[in-house]
Parts: sequence; structure tokens; C-alpha cells
Amino acid sequence: MEHVRQKSWFGRNWLWVLPVGGCLGVILLFVFGIGAAIFGVSKIIKESEPYEYAVEAAKSNSDVQLALGEAIDTDGLFQGNMTLNNSTGEADIRIPIKGENGKGTIVVLAEKNGDDWTYEKLYVIIKQTQEEINLLEKSMEGD
Repeated sequence: MEHVRQKSWFGRNWLWVLPVGGCLGVILLFVFGIGAAIFGVSKIIKESEPYEYAVEAAKSNSDVQLALGEAIDTDGLFQGNMTLNNSTGEADIRIPIKGENGKGTIVVLAEKNGDDWTYEKLYVIIKQTQEEINLLEKSMEGD
């Protein structure tokens, strides 16, 4: 009796496994690369001075606390962009926030010159009422 040795699964299917597996590998590499880039940029912006200053200003503003509640926190992904070039830069970002009473968005428009950021616009839009709460007014009164 003669035994016919059957090829392995890979031996029988290598013609389509390599192209499909190669394409799938490239696609996964691309997706994970884009994800890592987005995560990295997101982390840099969240640790930037304009982002942190805006969130702290909103959390400590009594009008925002009245509209959204005292426990204010960020709510999802921000939108916008930030550019830095040596000692100059610009920030134009929208940061979603939430509290126990509702949601809102912090709008930040700032320029960097040297070590200092100058805020042209810094306000919260309350989602339910579309009310704009200026976060710069109180800091300007003290000047």
C-alpha cells in the first residue's frame, strides 16, 4: 500500500495567503500608525498650556459652574489645531466639557510670543442654551 503524502495547508494555499496576508499586514500597520500619531498629537495638545489653562479657567468659573454643575470635566475629543515654531505659536481649539447639569464647549484662540500665551478668545458655549460665558472678563478686571 502506497501512502500519498498530502501537502500542508500552507503548501496548498500559499498563492493567496501571501498577497492577502501581506495586504492585511500593510493595512493594519497603516491603521495602527495613524492611531499612534493621533494619540501622540492628542497627548501633546492636552498637556499644552492653552488646553490646561482653558480647562482650569472653565472649572473655576462660577457662571460655568452654575450652568453645568460644580464637577466639570472634559468630555471626549477636542477639535482644532495648534502650531508651535520655536518661541511663537498659535492655538485654535474646541474642548468639550460636561457637568452634572449639562454640556458645553470651551473655545480657545491664543497666540504665543516668547514664553507667554495671549488669549484672544476664551469662552464656554453652553450646549442647552447656546449662552457664551467669557472666561477672560474676570482675569481682565484684575489687571
